Amino acid sequence: MLPCLNKKLFGIECMGCGFQRSIALIFKGQFADAFYMYPAVYTLLLLFIFIVINMFKNYKHAYKIIVILAIINTIIIITNFILKTF
Repeated sequence: MLPCLNKKLFGIECMGCGFQRSIALIFKGQFADAFYMYPAVYTLLLLFIFIVINMFKNYKHAYKIIVILAIINTIIIITNFILKTF
């Protein structure tokens, strides 16, 4: 696993802390633990998969779907960061 430079330098977890470990937990089949480690893991995977699929097959409303998924991910990530930090 790559170390978090933000945590090493400043002692505070960044907004992405836990994503790498949650992906590793998904590969191990520990889906609930992956969610608790990083709640945005499934929505981020959904966003990345949709973007990759959209590269090969263009959907009519792909831009709107990507924007909505990005907004949802941003809200989840910021909320998780605030809850972990304070």
